[in-house]
Amino acid sequence: MRFKIPKYTHPNFDTAIFKCAPNVKCKIVEKDCVAPDNYHAMSIYPEYFKINGEWVLAQETRMDCVARLNNKGKIEIVEFRHLRVGDSIIVGRTEDGSEGIYLHVSGFKDDKVEKEAFAFRGVRSRETSQTMDYDNLFELLKHEKENGYVVWVMGPAAVFSQGARDSLTKLINSGYVNAFLGGNAVATHDLEAGIYHTALGQDIYTQHSVKDGHYNHLDLLNKARKYDSIEKLIEEENITSGLIHSCIANNVHIVLGGSIRDDGPLPIVIPNVYEAQEEMRKHIRKATTVICMATQLHTIATGNMTPSFRVVDGKVRPLYFYTIDTSEFAVNKLRDRGSLTVRTMIANAQDFLQRLADNLE
Repeated sequence: MRFKIPKYTHPNFDTAIFKCAPNVKCKIVEKDCVAPDNYHAMSIYPEYFKINGEWVLAQETRMDCVARLNNKGKIEIVEFRHLRVGDSIIVGRTEDGSEGIYLHVSGFKDDKVEKEAFAFRGVRSRETSQTMDYDNLFELLKHEKENGYVVWVMGPAAVFSQGARDSLTKLINSGYVNAFLGGNAVATHDLEAGIYHTALGQDIYTQHSVKDGHYNHLDLLNKARKYDSIEKLIEEENITSGLIHSCIANNVHIVLGGSIRDDGPLPIVIPNVYEAQEEMRKHIRKATTVICMATQLHTIATGNMTPSFRVVDGKVRPLYFYTIDTSEFAVNKLRDRGSLTVRTMIANAQDFLQRLADNLE
């Protein structure tokens, strides 16, 4: 089975409903960070706006943001906090073209797939077969390694076991990771494992708690602050394996966002959440595949800034978004928050990562 990007079908703008539609209307921002009344909020789907008689696709989108027309007539999708007095903001709440705004949800529709009116097991659960999901993901990642930009979002479970940590290292070294997003904990326990072979004081292979092991992550954080950088920590403490070591060795981008509960944190952590969000979005803007695993909050945060499509070399293609967790609740919560195209898989981190690493070597 060889992966192939699905063909995207644009709306037929030669039909009467589009030809007769008015140009979009705009209102001016009168106070910083405050959108005009009746502002249009974006979704994850392709949205077209009629500007000067032409239907234009907003090539970058993010749900819960607004569309701004710059002084060159180009569409920019911005968060409310970035609005400034004088900005021209598209207004209108309909999405059927009647206000010059059209939401296109069927661009990648597969006409070959037929749904029965009555069928069992229509919802994804721990009982759902995932054989095809894995096969599709293997082929997708092989394609993306040469043609895309893969962003991984991971929680501490990715490094709590030696098997998961070693498999993640293989995937990074093999070129299947372009950027890594997460929080202080996953990086801290990965580096703790690199020095002490523990995560939260528990041996990552035997799972036995070691004497005074509850000090290990604190000692790690203390060492990191002493060296002032992760690179110096890795060098001085002779860390030769793991997530952070492999990312740095392979020039994989790392973005760690701070949390109210952080101890430390590591020098690389961005303490201002809005600054962290901006850095995360830089990579989401380039992403063609996003894989979120074992971190509910970072998964939802990433999902909220990830559209269902990407424009690459002038062509519209799907943006593939996966969420993996042991809990049905955790993987389905993202869909409830608006990321309707997410692909969910029920698996623990070690099994998922080892299966990927074994099939992608």
